[in-house]
Amino acid sequence: MADDVEIIDKSLRYKGFFEIVSYRFRHRLFAGGWSGEIQREVFERGQAVGVLPYDPAADAVVLIEQFRIGALVARMAPWQTEIVAGIIEEGEKIEDVARREAEEEAGAAVGELIPIFRYLVSPGGASESVQLYCGRVDSRGLGGFHGLADENEDIRVWVQSADDALAALDAGKIGNAVTIIALQWLALNRERLRTLWR
Repeated sequence: MADDVEIIDKSLRYKGFFEIVSYRFRHRLFAGGWSGEIQREVFERGQAVGVLPYDPAADAVVLIEQFRIGALVARMAPWQTEIVAGIIEEGEKIEDVARREAEEEAGAAVGELIPIFRYLVSPGGASESVQLYCGRVDSRGLGGFHGLADENEDIRVWVQSADDALAALDAGKIGNAVTIIALQWLALNRERLRTLWR
């Protein structure tokens, strides 16, 4: 890849909760030769992990709901139904972050983790990728309110049958990519998963 892309300049334009970095670059063309110089700003959010907590015995998922400013600005429901997710800090193991976030956000102890896949959230302008997992949980007793007070997290947790969660997905009631992707994966792999985890 280093022979196919030339970074001419890279400069930090904004640093706050997130970063915006400006790049000037050129790349090889499919038909041969090089592109002209291109300038793009990239939203640097970091790398994330998402976990769909699934209880095979109850055939149920553990979902969370919390306020999202991006959804409000996009004129969508600001309280989003989601799976557990969090940012991976430098030096952290992805699986450790997945388990910690499940405990912090949903009070769920995750057993086995099955990797689903890693995907880019919006590759045209953001560097963020999400490593997605399905995590085995016992959903009995889960629910209520969770989150870290020092991060101003206000998270509602509930257990929902897989059928009801997939019906909500089909009805367009889920509005964020990580949850849509996780539930679509569950729809395709549910029976295999229940057999595997029996």
